[in-house]
Amino acid sequence: MTTRRIALSVGDPNGIGPEIVLRALQALKGEDRVRVTVFGPPDVMAETAGKLGFQQVLRATELRPAGDMTQAAFRPGAVSASAGASAVASATAAIQACRTGDFDAVVAGPHHESAIAQAGIRFSGYPSLLARVCKQPEDSVFLLLVGGGLRIVHVTLHESVATALARITPELVVAATRAGVRACATMGVREPKVALFGINPHASEGTLFGPEDEDRVVPAAKRLRDAGIVVTGPQGADVLLADRKHDLYVAMLHDQGHIPVKLLAPQAASAISIGAEVMLASTGHGSAMDIAGQGIAKPDALLRSLRLVAGLG
Repeated sequence: MTTRRIALSVGDPNGIGPEIVLRALQALKGEDRVRVTVFGPPDVMAETAGKLGFQQVLRATELRPAGDMTQAAFRPGAVSASAGASAVASATAAIQACRTGDFDAVVAGPHHESAIAQAGIRFSGYPSLLARVCKQPEDSVFLLLVGGGLRIVHVTLHESVATALARITPELVVAATRAGVRACATMGVREPKVALFGINPHASEGTLFGPEDEDRVVPAAKRLRDAGIVVTGPQGADVLLADRKHDLYVAMLHDQGHIPVKLLAPQAASAISIGAEVMLASTGHGSAMDIAGQGIAKPDALLRSLRLVAGLG
């Protein structure tokens, strides 16, 4: 029996990350096929464990100090630069440890983008951070959401629609799709049926709603088919999702992919950064500042991500 070694970063310490990390560890107690090491601020984890009565869980877990922050900065529910910097630092330490071979995969707790922005850190989601730490171009790493029976890879992510449209090229669509196909293979789907969403409604109805699909997605579809990948589209996202006939969907914009997954798997989706040398999974939800520190956060999405990268289903 192979044991998968997972580096788990806490995420934003002022969010629900510390709590759901402890609850997920409790749920995995006795599971010999996965060994989890936590990367995060020790004082934050100790205080959270004390409040929840999870001291024994924390004592039984290897904790590598990372993303330290002052005790004064630990204020559950508060958006702060210190907490944002901590989330990035702990995730970076986990990724670096995975790159050296200490771990098989990384799972990162939920972050808060405004807190990271306050820290002056350029950040557009874990895929961009993963790319930088792995010294790859940022447009070579993509987000794959898994939940509700769907797998949706995103060509663009956390940026304005105008910026995203300017960046979408046939090459970027091909790269995202190929990364998604490789990720499907690791999940047991060797020859996935792929569906490409159109950029505009109805995939532009030819060019009725603009030239974007004809100029950018149609050429990508041809290249993918020429490479032997089974591809449908571009078609309207609504039509393709209604059919539910495909193993992998390719969303051109953030909301195209996030809305259906979060509708079908609220607070339970996994977000996987794909295309880098390191596999990184996270939650499909944020740091939930509105309930942080109240002891009511559920670890379902984090636990699902841990099980997914550990091959536990």
